[in-house]
Amino acid sequence: MPSEETQFGAGRSGNPGGRPKGARNRTTQAVEALLDGEAEVLTRKAIEMALDGDGPAMRLCLDRLCPPRKDRTISFTLPEIETAADLTKATRALMQGVADGEITPAEAAELSKLVEAHVKAVEVRDVATRLAALEQGAEQASTGGKRQWRA
Repeated sequence: MPSEETQFGAGRSGNPGGRPKGARNRTTQAVEALLDGEAEVLTRKAIEMALDGDGPAMRLCLDRLCPPRKDRTISFTLPEIETAADLTKATRALMQGVADGEITPAEAAELSKLVEAHVKAVEVRDVATRLAALEQGAEQASTGGKRQWRA
């Protein structure tokens, strides 16, 4: 066990730079070295086993030929969202799309996140516009409606 003098202080890593980008696990490197040159033979054997009716081998081959898709593009029309009040129209359209089977509940949930982010952006824009109007009104009130030139 290292002495107390050589211990890292609380909150300090022994490897502050972390693992270098692209660095590979030693086990992965060892397995790749063992399989190097055998990939073609192993692939041919897996295909032969799949053709002979071996279920797991079939699954392995099919998963490589056509992997499961994680996302798909969808075509779905949402109403225009110009104010925060338009959020209810968008969520109503999403719920109707799920009810009609046009989109899945998971797709509706992902679209809801996009709608929410857009509504937040609209709200920030509205607040910035209102703040600018208030600042302009305050400036005009302080100058009696006349513009002052500053040097």
